[in-house]
Amino acid sequence: MDAIRGTASGSAPVPLSVLDLATVGSGTTATAALRTSVAIARRAEARGFHRYWVAEHHSMPGVASSSPAVILAHIAAHTERIRLGSGGVMLPNHAPLVIAEQFGTLEAFAPGRVDLGLGRAPGTDGATAAALRRTERLHEGADEFPQQLAELTRFLDDDFPDGHPYARIHAVPGPVQGPAARPPIWLLGSSGFSARLAATLGLPFAFAHHFSAQNTIPALDLYRESFRPSAVLDAPYALIGVSALAADDEEEARRQVLTGALSMVRLRTGRPGLIPTPEEAAAYAFSPLEREFVDSWLGNVVHGTPDAVRSGLDDLAKRTGADELMITANAHGGDARLRSYELIADAYGLPRLG
Repeated sequence: MDAIRGTASGSAPVPLSVLDLATVGSGTTATAALRTSVAIARRAEARGFHRYWVAEHHSMPGVASSSPAVILAHIAAHTERIRLGSGGVMLPNHAPLVIAEQFGTLEAFAPGRVDLGLGRAPGTDGATAAALRRTERLHEGADEFPQQLAELTRFLDDDFPDGHPYARIHAVPGPVQGPAARPPIWLLGSSGFSARLAATLGLPFAFAHHFSAQNTIPALDLYRESFRPSAVLDAPYALIGVSALAADDEEEARRQVLTGALSMVRLRTGRPGLIPTPEEAAAYAFSPLEREFVDSWLGNVVHGTPDAVRSGLDDLAKRTGADELMITANAHGGDARLRSYELIADAYGLPRLG
């Protein structure tokens, strides 16, 4: 089985996958959010979605995914087939050796189905990033991303050259303990930097269309035009993250996605909090500037009835040429998110695998 490329199921134009932010709604708890994450991963596996990724975020009350490796270890124990990965781990926040050991451990738990997606943003605000990295010089982490990536790759492959300061250091679990596969590395991005780096190294690329839609096609074009074949890939392979939510009727879908839009308004204005309820979002008095932001934000969220969402996803796949769509369903409650994935699976006739 190809460790990177997926296979489309049902009538879907490309493989469909899941990006989970483990969102915490007002009136609920992180425990409930993480239980929903397990349910989503199991539902995605049962309906033939290709992979399930979780994203690293910090100091955000409405998100419970600060520790992707911990979450993925738990998800691995509750699934059997679906690929599991990070979308992504923010490499500058961590020592490369730590990431190599965490994902080597995940690979030992779930052999052959772990992905290591890496980003260079902090996944949080500057003050929190400084606390994570124990330095105020945050730009250095981003600037040194290629070097950090090279070091991480060496640790994963256990192949530092003789004479290197780390030549006698081994990431465990890892190759020093015997022949073993290692998680494929993906580069994540919302601009051209990671697109170009992924292309230069011949790695798969994941673009954050769900919050940087204006940059999607330029970044994908840059990736494809700059791609150099490697031992990992002989041709470009790019997925895009897509915010999409299906409901039984259009009004309910709008009600649900407005909660995510209000949450983004609060985040962008320095007031992060738990994901508001649909009732709270409906009653909120948006200022003209906030309304403009919401309208723009929701313009990039595929939402509505299952047929409408299927049509929107089909159009997006055609416009971008993405090789895979990774769907994130942002809403207040876990039931609405689970229902959305089920409806999308039904709209495409995805199989029921048990």
